[in-house]
Amino acid sequence: MQHPHPAGTARRLTRLATFWGLAAALAGPLASCRSEEIEPDLIQPVGSAPSYAPDINRQMLAVTEQFEMFGNQDLPTLTARQARMTHSITDAVNLLLAKNGKTPFAGANLVVSQFVLPKAYTAGSAPDGVPVRLYTPGGSVAGTRPAIVYYHGGGWVIGSLNVYEPSVKALADRTGAIVVSVDYRLASETMNKFPAAHEDAYAAYKWVRDNAGTLGINPAKIAVAGESAGGNMAAAVCILARERSYPLPIHELLVYPVADNNLTTASYNQYATAVPLNRANIQYFTGLYFNSPADGDNRLLSLVDVADLRGLPPTTIIAAEIDPLQTEGTLLRDKLTTAGVPVDYTLYKGTTHEFFGTYDVVPPANDAQNHAADRLKAAFQ
Repeated sequence: MQHPHPAGTARRLTRLATFWGLAAALAGPLASCRSEEIEPDLIQPVGSAPSYAPDINRQMLAVTEQFEMFGNQDLPTLTARQARMTHSITDAVNLLLAKNGKTPFAGANLVVSQFVLPKAYTAGSAPDGVPVRLYTPGGSVAGTRPAIVYYHGGGWVIGSLNVYEPSVKALADRTGAIVVSVDYRLASETMNKFPAAHEDAYAAYKWVRDNAGTLGINPAKIAVAGESAGGNMAAAVCILARERSYPLPIHELLVYPVADNNLTTASYNQYATAVPLNRANIQYFTGLYFNSPADGDNRLLSLVDVADLRGLPPTTIIAAEIDPLQTEGTLLRDKLTTAGVPVDYTLYKGTTHEFFGTYDVVPPANDAQNHAADRLKAAFQ
């Protein structure tokens, strides 16, 4: 049996001590890096990032994973009615929260009420009236409140007030404004083609302003906001108000808005198969909403190429990185700037289309909500 030589043992101990000293010195920054990626309070994905988005935020990945686990059929294989029955990103967030013993933000102290606009409130709006849902922050205020007229996303075909309610609740809670969520007409194979949704959007804005006194709203402090197709309509409402000599909103919040009729941009090519929005879905939506491909070049849809943006209100654009619409968001920013419109643009790295309402799980969505609220509150001053 051999015994270790005392001198060799000492040398080995010295080397070990040096190694562990270096390890201890590095432990701080290494632990910091790890804690940014994996925090015990954050919901984690089970798989790896997709090849088209290697740097996707981990919580965003958890949401899109759950969304894919629902096994929705591809939208282009469904009728419009069937498409509206598929699971949403909001469903994915709520299921993840339930699985992890968490509860979604309930909108504490928000008072919810519903109205239907008078039939054909404006010449082009729904003949049976446009339903709207109001979210009023609780507590008393001196005088009136500001308001946000909000348009949900879904390519003018899917989506609903309920699906996009998390965004609405957060905006009402964080701004102190009354948020009016608009249930505009959705397109199908034979009904509600362009510009039906856009006309409903304008009618809802006009109704809110016309009835501001009854609703407890300051008519000089009304903003418009929307996500995706809703972001497009928020901008279109401003254009229509200008064209119709009606007072414009004080601000427009455009969250990853549809702004162009070009499906071959850099981001469309990079994220052609992204989740939850991809090129095939956009083709499906426009195929149902447009009367013909020529509608895509209408000023209300092609904000980047056709619309005259001069005189529009100050604008906040919230953009997602992993999104076919990313490029047109930057083009819209640039065109607004050229038109003399003040623009605040923020791209949220590692996020996908539809991230804005996922703040219960995805930290960058919470940041985006806070930034949007700060911009709106500043506009209301």
